[in-house]
Amino acid sequence: MKKQFSHDFHYQILFGFATVERKWRIPLVASSLVSVILFLVATLTLRPSSSSGSSSFLAFRQTLEQRPLFAEDMTVEQQQRSVQDEKSPVQQPAPLPRLAYMISGSKGDYEQMRRTLQALYHPRNVYILHLDLDAQPRERLELARYVRSDPVFIEVGNVLVIAKSNLVTYRGPTMVSTTLHGAAILLKSRKDWDWFINLSAADYPLITQDDLLHVLSYLPRELNFMEHTSAIGWKEYYRAKPIIIDPGLYVGKKSDIFYISQRRSLPTTFRLFQGSAWTVMSRSFIQYCIMGWDNLPRTLLMYYTNFVSSPEGYFHTVICNSEQYRNTTVNHDLHYIAWHTPPRQHPLSLTLTHFRNMTQSGAAFARKFRKDDPVLDVIDKQLLGRQPGKFTPGGWCVGTSPDEDRCSVIGDTAILRPGPGAKRFEGLIVSQLVPATFRANQCVLPEDRRVLLRQQSHRSPEVGSKQTSRLFS
Repeated sequence: MKKQFSHDFHYQILFGFATVERKWRIPLVASSLVSVILFLVATLTLRPSSSSGSSSFLAFRQTLEQRPLFAEDMTVEQQQRSVQDEKSPVQQPAPLPRLAYMISGSKGDYEQMRRTLQALYHPRNVYILHLDLDAQPRERLELARYVRSDPVFIEVGNVLVIAKSNLVTYRGPTMVSTTLHGAAILLKSRKDWDWFINLSAADYPLITQDDLLHVLSYLPRELNFMEHTSAIGWKEYYRAKPIIIDPGLYVGKKSDIFYISQRRSLPTTFRLFQGSAWTVMSRSFIQYCIMGWDNLPRTLLMYYTNFVSSPEGYFHTVICNSEQYRNTTVNHDLHYIAWHTPPRQHPLSLTLTHFRNMTQSGAAFARKFRKDDPVLDVIDKQLLGRQPGKFTPGGWCVGTSPDEDRCSVIGDTAILRPGPGAKRFEGLIVSQLVPATFRANQCVLPEDRRVLLRQQSHRSPEVGSKQTSRLFS
């Protein structure tokens, strides 16, 4: 009864402000209640499985408390914060998060990338854009000219363009290297963002940035949203065992990967995981992938150089073989994606027939969309409140002139006006973070899943049991 009360109370506080304009200098007592309840739910109730197969997985609580010991993390700021925490018995409210977006595109994607950027834009965030070498030079110049000439981008200075473009092969490792390239630039140029989100020009938001920032502000910054599984099935033979070469590594013209006649066995020093190529990764984890204080990220990067569709396995295998990060995973990519039956290499292109399902999914993003498909206009009008050619409005937009975009005048970026999208996104997040769902789907190996299933059958029903039973089907 006490546990149920704690969950219900947390739920009410967590999303009770969804339709009210918020200023983040809230009273100390209220902020403390939110922080303490969140910490209890996110750590104390999410204990790791007692099965032998998953005993090596660190508890989520330990992940939050035990920080990396490599030199880069031992900063003066962290030492000062530690001393301050010891002196103050009351936990201070966390600031609003900042997001780092990487939006990638290829030939013919300039207009679509521009529209996606406008729909996603918020002054708190930072954005990096990449049109690969297959795009016409004219497109890359137009993109750079647009960013340099927009008054809001000039004032805030939070939109970057990769000038030295890479040649990207989707099924090869060049897509992984380009993602790491963009993340490295963001790590170097900005010090204060919390999550890295990789999208393509064919992605589009289903909620406003105010909605997204509002919900994420209550979550631990260590969480990594990444759809993943160790049950790779047919992909073992068709993706893991072949040896491939990505021409994008050494030639200047785009072409598909090609295969070597020899095949290889599965690795024995680490376990393979697969999932969606579209992820929301914590700053700490993406920094680990680039600057890893052990050799795991580099070892796996070399292994995935010869892996078919490496973007759908590299980050997943790194995180699930890392003792520090495996318990920070949330098994969802925050996307709505529709697939053929049976699934193919690429998903269905979304149209008006998918609008209801994508809205009800609670996802923050959807993919993939064709350029200027009518469903994008419906999303702009009904979900984002966005007018053609303008930014998605939010609490930061304070323009009053009827002849100009309200967002051409920038106000306080800490003021959010979350709407119905926050409530939908809330439902998705809560369904993923209830203990039964969260722990049972974290980097689970096939042998562990059988043990977890037996344990689950002996537990009393909890909130979210409907979602949990579906995940084990």
